[in-house]
Amino acid sequence: MDQGNTAFLLIMAALVLLMTPGLAFFYGGLVKAKSVISMMMMSFGAIGLIGVLWVLYGYAIAFPGSEGLVPPWSIDWSAIGLTSLLEVPEGAAFPPLAFVAFQATFAIITVALISGAIADRAKFGAWMVFAAIWATIVYFPVASWVFNFGLADDGSFAYGGWTTYGMQEAFGVGVIDFAGGTAVHINAGAAALALALVLGKRVGFSKGAHVPHNPPFVLLGAGLLWFGWFGFNSGSELAADGTAALAWVNTLAAPAAALLAWLLVEKIKDGKPTSVGAASGAVAGLVAITPACASLTPGWAIVLGIIAGAVCALAIDLKFKFGFDDSLDVVGIHLVGGLIGTLYLGFFANNTGLIYSGNLTQLMVQAIAAFTVLIYSFVLAFVIGFIVDKTMGFRVTNEDEVAGIDTVVHGEDAYKLETV
Repeated sequence: MDQGNTAFLLIMAALVLLMTPGLAFFYGGLVKAKSVISMMMMSFGAIGLIGVLWVLYGYAIAFPGSEGLVPPWSIDWSAIGLTSLLEVPEGAAFPPLAFVAFQATFAIITVALISGAIADRAKFGAWMVFAAIWATIVYFPVASWVFNFGLADDGSFAYGGWTTYGMQEAFGVGVIDFAGGTAVHINAGAAALALALVLGKRVGFSKGAHVPHNPPFVLLGAGLLWFGWFGFNSGSELAADGTAALAWVNTLAAPAAALLAWLLVEKIKDGKPTSVGAASGAVAGLVAITPACASLTPGWAIVLGIIAGAVCALAIDLKFKFGFDDSLDVVGIHLVGGLIGTLYLGFFANNTGLIYSGNLTQLMVQAIAAFTVLIYSFVLAFVIGFIVDKTMGFRVTNEDEVAGIDTVVHGEDAYKLETV
């Protein structure tokens, strides 16, 4: 067993877990002061809920192993509760449980991302029920499609989901999604759009009606997200090597470029660059580079960041044009950014992109995977959300929403002003 790679993977897992508290601060700063506890609790609720489900059966669904093409919905019954993974196989690079830990943090952050679309108006209990069902029938299977693959000694696929092994067999190239453009960001963004439609608009929804109550929280959260994202992307190599280093550099370059691009769009549109815009631009760049971080030169990573920052800065206004209330722009940043990063590889991926190969095969398989995950997640999230809403109620009353739901739902206030 390589103790260096084991330590690397465990440290990367801890960095990715930190992303969810970072997301809580990022989202918490964006909502109104009387909803910040509710917003942050949806992220921390995801840590508790998905952490338990992953150990009980989530890993068994997401990584069923197998040989050849793994069925889209399968389960390794021996991995239920993880007892079969306690032993370290001879010659293994790291203990199986180190990989289990790393992938658990991906499941947690993916679920937490969705909550931003329903800020200021969702019941905590209903959110937890939705999160449990969606993780079980959407995230865990989709993670298997994308992340569950094994390689033979010669580097060819020994088994895998349909996006990797299946596409490789059918078209000669598999989908490139190094750290989760499809499984994490498109998946969460599509579910966020569905829930925004199920819950409806906030009271008084209009452009400029809801402003962030605490921009320093937003910047703190974005900083924690960016810090954790180095584990997210570099750790997906599962080894401390040159590919991990390339992923690290690209995880610096693309978000930095996206931050600048977002601020430039803000300056042109609104006359002033904002701190929230800087934070949002960085996150948009992080989303876009996620699938592509190990398959682009740093120069092309900067170009991707510029495109993602500018397009996402414009995309967040789509909710006003189309009339859906995605409270914290999960759709405009994660769905749009995930699509940009995933499809960009069809043109600029090292060796297989259009500019290197001269053909559009890589773009075709990227598009098939991206839009299949989008449709699958959206439809099931809408159905789950609709059932939860009709049975137990997903949304607080208008009166509680206007007053602020922290006290009603959690019996707490984020800020106590003492008077003498």
